[in-house]
Amino acid sequence: MNIMTTYLGLGSNLGDKRNNIIHALSLLQEKTDIRSISSLYETEPWGFKKQPIFLNAACEARTDLDALDLLDYLKSIETRLGRTESFAYGPRVLDIDILFYGNTVFNTSKLTIPHPSVSERKFVLVPLAEIAPNLLHPISNKTISELLSEIVTEERVEYLDPYPYMLKSPQ
Repeated sequence: MNIMTTYLGLGSNLGDKRNNIIHALSLLQEKTDIRSISSLYETEPWGFKKQPIFLNAACEARTDLDALDLLDYLKSIETRLGRTESFAYGPRVLDIDILFYGNTVFNTSKLTIPHPSVSERKFVLVPLAEIAPNLLHPISNKTISELLSEIVTEERVEYLDPYPYMLKSPQ
């Protein structure tokens, strides 16, 4: 059994946003071992601006699921928590993205790892830098901290709460 370390980005801007993320993290523990979780951040929408403010977080987890099975599992969590199909960058109850899956570089029509926009999105890099500042992007060979320092954007990412989750403490 091959255990992989993966980094996930979580976001919500509909309903009880905080609870959506907490519930998703709880469900993630059914098939992953969550090792660390960032604080919550309030962020402005990216892509389509005329929608509610997001809450975002990132987590590090270990899993024996391969990347495509992990993607299917994440999509099932989104559906269980009420996500319905919408337009690109539209409002959503929950969004969980695979940001990194070990050092894997993977590109299919269904999944690209590392996430293709990770280095452009401050709302992803800020929570990720909190839990994995020295994580190396396998394509750019830059750390998350370096990628964050290079981002030029007016995008607002505001610290909201420290580790507000009712989960076991990370080891």
